[in-house]
Amino acid sequence: MSADATIAAQPTKRARARSSNEPDGRHGEGFGRYWVLALLVVAALLTLFPFFLAAINAIKTPTDYGANGPVALPRSFDLSALFAFWTGVEFGRKLWNSVLISGCVAFFGVALSLLNAYALGIGKVKGRNLILIVLMLGIMVPQESLVYPIYYLAKSVGLYDTRLSVIIVFTVLQSAFGTYMLSAVLTQFPREIIDAAEIDGASRLQVLWHVVIPVLRPTLTVLGTFFFIWTWNEFLLPLVLLISNDNQNVSVAMGTLHGQHVSDPTTTAAAALLGIVPTVIFFLVFQRTLMRGVTVGAVK
Repeated sequence: MSADATIAAQPTKRARARSSNEPDGRHGEGFGRYWVLALLVVAALLTLFPFFLAAINAIKTPTDYGANGPVALPRSFDLSALFAFWTGVEFGRKLWNSVLISGCVAFFGVALSLLNAYALGIGKVKGRNLILIVLMLGIMVPQESLVYPIYYLAKSVGLYDTRLSVIIVFTVLQSAFGTYMLSAVLTQFPREIIDAAEIDGASRLQVLWHVVIPVLRPTLTVLGTFFFIWTWNEFLLPLVLLISNDNQNVSVAMGTLHGQHVSDPTTTAAAALLGIVPTVIFFLVFQRTLMRGVTVGAVK
């Protein structure tokens, strides 16, 4: 190596030595990520702990529960509490009612929200902002204030103590939120695509079916999943509107456990477990669809 090359290489070596002595910012970033990961793990464990308690207490005997408490691991494997609750409240019928009500609300709620949002977000509707304000007010109204009017209306039209009454009520209530959300999405929908479809001779319904729905399908799936879970967990209005044993859903069956079927804590844990499992299974089945919908919405 020549003397000129040696002199030229010296600043580079000094720079490398200087950079090696400086603290690496990426090391701090990696340390911060570990803290975030640790916090997420702790949050996940705290979230899963009630499910764990319900599962271990549902398979205990009353003697095991009384001797060791609710937090101890089971020293027995007894499914009698699960079978007692299943047969005591006719859980199979309650499960079917919940699936039917929640599924219908999810489907019709998304359909009604889409039609309303299509008119508000893309169509030229006068008073659009006022309508959205009214919908927001409807979302914020507590259900306790709606119990008596809905009860009176259901009695008046002959729908009291029918699953159809609960489906209609929750379809309207859920569609208020769905309309507000989808109208905000459709306001940003590319107008050029709709104009091109209309120039080709497509009607408004054809534009909705062939242009808007394919683009919004992931968002509609996420919205329908939320409607299903929200309706599944509703308790107050189904308790008021569904009084017969044949029409009650899972939430009402769990809520009336202490009143109609006074039982031991293991049966209560079995009821909680059976009430949670269907929603967990539903979420796991549609988890990939939910993630795809959120990702698509974020990319767009």
